[in-house]
Amino acid sequence: MTLFQAIILGIVQGLTEFLPISSSAHLRIVPALFGWDDPGAAFTAIIQIGTLAAVLIYFYEDIYRITIATLKGLFSGAPFATQDSKMGWMISLGTIPIVVFGLLFKDEIETSLRSLYVISSSLILLALILMLAEYLIKQAEARGERLKRLNNLSWLDAIVVGFAQSLALIPGSSRSGTTITGGLFLKMNRETAARFSFLLSLPAVFAAGIYQLIKVFPELQSSEEGLLNLVAATIVSGIVGYASIAFLLDYLKKHSTYLFIIYRIVLGCFLLAMLSLGYLDAL
Repeated sequence: MTLFQAIILGIVQGLTEFLPISSSAHLRIVPALFGWDDPGAAFTAIIQIGTLAAVLIYFYEDIYRITIATLKGLFSGAPFATQDSKMGWMISLGTIPIVVFGLLFKDEIETSLRSLYVISSSLILLALILMLAEYLIKQAEARGERLKRLNNLSWLDAIVVGFAQSLALIPGSSRSGTTITGGLFLKMNRETAARFSFLLSLPAVFAAGIYQLIKVFPELQSSEEGLLNLVAATIVSGIVGYASIAFLLDYLKKHSTYLFIIYRIVLGCFLLAMLSLGYLDAL
């Protein structure tokens, strides 16, 4: 790819990684619409390191507090003594499903699941599931129920959202989309669901990015242009991703996720129409 294409894809990654509209889908869709080559699953995983950095910077106080509390609890023999130390272990527990399923279906994730038919179907299906979650959470709000915040999440919450995160291995599902949806079903408020989604993403995104970087490093060493493009896309995705986090958390304090639901359905239907008319190739 050219440097211009890499920068555009970095912007796309940063904009869509944290919004519940699927970054992997857009990194597949945008090149297809412009007639560019598919950047591939490895490129997608590596430039997520940029958006990982955005999460680390934005939530550095939370991450520092949770890390210190987890280590203190571990060395003191009381790993679950505080809510912060408990949160550290809950994030670890919630990461297990995506690691297991990621290893089991690694080949399919990098090949057949990148079909635009799979992506368009995932966009629409998750939108409908998220719509149901929104309906249920609005009913709970109407009844005056107290919704969960980050400081009173349970082990079950972590496990369920962890399994929801593993669905994001299917391109078009969206990591933030699946985890926010899981959080809403568990009666978290929208901001809490988003915050836990971002914190939960840290181990999995870091591991996937480093794994893919090691995998393609020999190829990058032989191509200065390829390395430059990858670095540029990663940096741009981090800068744009930071702004995207700030926007979403502020947006969800006052609004529902219906804007993203409508967008997903429209985009999914558009893709299916383009595929059926022969304007796009599925693979």
